Amino acid sequence: MNTFQFDTSSLLVAVPEIFLLSAIVVILLIDLFLTKPFKQVTYYLTQISLLTTGILAFNLIGHPETVIFGNAFVLDDLASVLKVFMMGAAMIAMVYSRHYLTQHALFKGEYFVLVLLSILGMMVMVSGYSLLSLYLGLEILSLSLYTLIAIARNRSNAIEAALKYFVLGAIASGLLLYGMSMVYGISGSLNISEIATFANQATLASRDVLVLNFGLVFLVIGIAFKLGAVPFHMWVPDVYQGAPTSVTMFISTVPKLAAVAMLVRLLVDGLGAMQAYWSDLFMVLAILSIALGSVVALMQTNIKRMLAYSTISHIGFVLLGFVTGVITGYGAAVFYILVYVLMSLAAFGIIILLNKKGFEADSINDYKGLSTHSPWFALMMLIIMLSMAGVPPFIGFYAKLFILQQVISAGMLTIAIIAVIFAVISAYYYLQIIKSMYFEDANNDKITISAPMDMRLVLSINAVLILVIGLFPDFWVKLTLSLF
Repeated sequence: MNTFQFDTSSLLVAVPEIFLLSAIVVILLIDLFLTKPFKQVTYYLTQISLLTTGILAFNLIGHPETVIFGNAFVLDDLASVLKVFMMGAAMIAMVYSRHYLTQHALFKGEYFVLVLLSILGMMVMVSGYSLLSLYLGLEILSLSLYTLIAIARNRSNAIEAALKYFVLGAIASGLLLYGMSMVYGISGSLNISEIATFANQATLASRDVLVLNFGLVFLVIGIAFKLGAVPFHMWVPDVYQGAPTSVTMFISTVPKLAAVAMLVRLLVDGLGAMQAYWSDLFMVLAILSIALGSVVALMQTNIKRMLAYSTISHIGFVLLGFVTGVITGYGAAVFYILVYVLMSLAAFGIIILLNKKGFEADSINDYKGLSTHSPWFALMMLIIMLSMAGVPPFIGFYAKLFILQQVISAGMLTIAIIAVIFAVISAYYYLQIIKSMYFEDANNDKITISAPMDMRLVLSINAVLILVIGLFPDFWVKLTLSLF
């Protein structure tokens, strides 16, 4: 009789997750006893927890690939590196969020606890090596985000955005779970490596292939929803516009890393043998996302809504990397999503910087004359917008170039040309913001910057990195390629 032997030494592999879960419990308890003047303690404890978790994850880079907890949890370099980037991005997001939450009377301990819980879910997704653990991580993330969006209870559009995200998210989760159940039913296993072994069989019956393909469609739909790819993007503009800006910033950045990791685990590691089937689906999603995101963004006057459609377009480029079906293509996709997170954090950081009590700088007109009032941060916004447009020498250019190189190498020249055409079209709405800042006079006196020094410093470093990494991208390109 076989008995499951639990080795306590294997817990070392999951130390970042264990620490973060413990920190969440401690912060939740401490926050209960903090009076209003001491609520800032929760913020600092959150940052310390994220920093410590990041250090623990960094120390595991280079650790031999290990699978624990009954083959449900994997530690490899992909997991460790993405966790480090997730912690860094979350720390930057928290610096920006503190100013916004203070200005809009939303500074609550539960906000930070929910952020930490969502990050815990992302970490489980990144290391998930079983259909069950992947789905568990996804639900921890999703439930936390639903609540975060609705945290501004006095705003009807925030409640509406949360309900829309909840309903559509529940449907997408159901479809994903249905796809997982079909894959499990035909392969007889929840484990990613065992599913890969089953899918790699040369003697698969046509019925098995049909069921796997059917399950595959539902898996792709579920992942496409979480990434916000067309035609499963319906929630993105409304949630980005309706949610508090600090929550929008968080949703648009860190969870994207977890969604890409989940895509790698399910489709590359698990169903890599069926790449010919799912790459065709991704090609359609990628082209539609790039096209719709680039064109519809032209008509937006709300900058958060514009950035929502911009996100959809960027996700299209990420999916193009997976269409290629080669390791360099997957590396290019991961590189692109890391670059996107860096740019998106800085873009929303500028929006939050201009926020003040009773005023949200969410209209493009609010940026008129910014170069006169604040030349430095107008320059930072200029760098961010040019990078998002894909102008050299900024990092956004190299991210797009790296993807397009892999697409052309895979023999898909027509797809690359279509992507370039829409990338040129998308440059218009980025240049529109630059035009407002530099070539139009301010039509109001609302442009005042009251952000604390730590936010100004971090935001400046964030924006400057977009230029510096763009000048020296080799290390980051090699790092992402080494993950596969």
